[in-house]
Formats: sequence, structure tokens, C-alpha cells
Amino acid sequence: MKLIDYPDRDIAALDLAQTLAEDLETYLDRHDHASFVVPGGTTPGPIFDALCAAEIDWSRVQVFPSDERCVPVVSPRSNAKLIQQRLLTSRASAARFIPLYVPAETPEAMLSAVEAMLVPELPISVLLLGMGTDMHTASLFPGVDGVAEALSPSAKPLAMLRPDSQPEARISLTAPVLGGAMNKHLVIFGDDKRLALEAAQTLPPEEAPIAAVLSGMTVHWAP
Repeated sequence: MKLIDYPDRDIAALDLAQTLAEDLETYLDRHDHASFVVPGGTTPGPIFDALCAAEIDWSRVQVFPSDERCVPVVSPRSNAKLIQQRLLTSRASAARFIPLYVPAETPEAMLSAVEAMLVPELPISVLLLGMGTDMHTASLFPGVDGVAEALSPSAKPLAMLRPDSQPEARISLTAPVLGGAMNKHLVIFGDDKRLALEAAQTLPPEEAPIAAVLSGMTVHWAP
């Protein structure tokens, strides 16, 4: 794991956007297509604002979320909505977006259809993750039913999780898929998340899911 400290969040967002663009461009120099996985939440918004204008061949990039709430894309809680509004604009509007949530009779019923779209894009070319103060990443929350299976090296690409702290079920990429990315970045802001990251390095993944994917990770932190 490599840790990069920035003096403030604005500089962090601009520098990280440039790094992600360079990673994608380098990958596209050697491959026909690149897969780019990004988080939801409020933290990546400014990064997306800077990245969307990057001069790369976005038409060869497949973008998908690290996780998604089981809500329609019009919902303000939809990660897809954030990604489409903040990242898939300007030059990046040429990228192909692969949703993790598709309408189905039950959340579980969508898994096979979504996996069929994702598996051809694996391994992930460039990964950007966030982390909560509880050390969860994507929707891999500590202590939630099913998280141990999602953290297992033999886990399927996607998992359905129902955290008690959240109002809806969530679909998430699993640890082997996230950990197997070719270029891995984690962005965290604030002293509380810095302390959580330090704690995660001493805990098993079942207690600190982020620990399952830290190998080879570049962490970008700003106060």
C-alpha cells in the first residue's frame, strides 16, 4: 500500500483525476478497451468533475459502479445517477456505462444478468474506491450477513447485501474482483478516515472489509 498526502481536498481531487486519466490512457495504449470502476457517495464528485474532460478515448472505456443501492436510477440515492451526472459528461459522455441495478422481480433475480455484462470486462483496468469510517468499502459492510462470503477468495463477482443500517438492499462487487484490479486507488478525506485506515491494517477483513483489497493500493488522503 502506498499513501499520498495532499494539503487540501481540491488539490487531491485534481491530482487524482489526472492520475486516473493517465492510468486509463496507459491501459488503452496496450488494450482495445478499459474497464473503470468508481464509487458513489459525495467524495468522488469533484474528482469526476475534473476527470470528465480528460483527453482520452472514452469510447473505449466501460464504466461501472463498485456498488449500487437497489433503487431506480432516478432516485437521489442511486450511485448511477451521480456517475452519470458528474462523470459521464463532457468528453467522458462517450464512455459506456454498465449499471449494477436493473429492474427485476427480486434483487437476487438481477444478479445473473448483471454478471453477464460485467464478466467480459474483468479484470478491472482502473479502480477507484471510497471507504467509510466503519472501514466498509463498496457495500462490503463489517458484520453484515453474507459479507464473509463476499470477502472470500472464491466469491462470485457480485454479492447482494442487506445492511441493517441502510434502507435498501445493495449489490456490490466482491473482494476478489476489487482486489484483482490492475490499478487500484482509494480516496479518503478527514482525520477520522485516516485513523480508520490505520486501524484496518491491524484487523481481519471480516471486521475491516477494506483490508481485503489494500494490497497494491494507492491511498489518496487529504484533511
